[in-house]
Amino acid sequence: MTLSLLTVAYWCVFIACGLPYLAAWIAKAGSFGPRDNVQPRDWAAKQSGWRARANSAQANSFEGLPFFIGAVIIAHQLGANQARLDLLAAAYVVLRAIYIAVYIKGIGSVRSAVWALGFVVNIAILFIAR
Repeated sequence: MTLSLLTVAYWCVFIACGLPYLAAWIAKAGSFGPRDNVQPRDWAAKQSGWRARANSAQANSFEGLPFFIGAVIIAHQLGANQARLDLLAAAYVVLRAIYIAVYIKGIGSVRSAVWALGFVVNIAILFIAR
């Protein structure tokens, strides 16, 4: 498959797969050294504040990926309207980026609302197929 055959929704899957790594990079920025790479989970367990929240955002982002990836693939296979699918997939990626930001900032109620919207978007992706 050439890159030109990838839909916006598939590109959104690719971007969504990178978001957990972005959260991990934020968690480790300026604090993670070569010695910490021997036992990186021990390092993460010792963190607090925004670093711990960034690490938690990373974990939650990985947890959310299977549902999103599956929804996009199923919608493609069932012949969903491509424009709607692309729009919903892009909305999911934007919501996940916002989710990571508010998680790191420690704004719990907004974080939960954004998570719920992302979940609803995933369900909508499943229901737009013909």
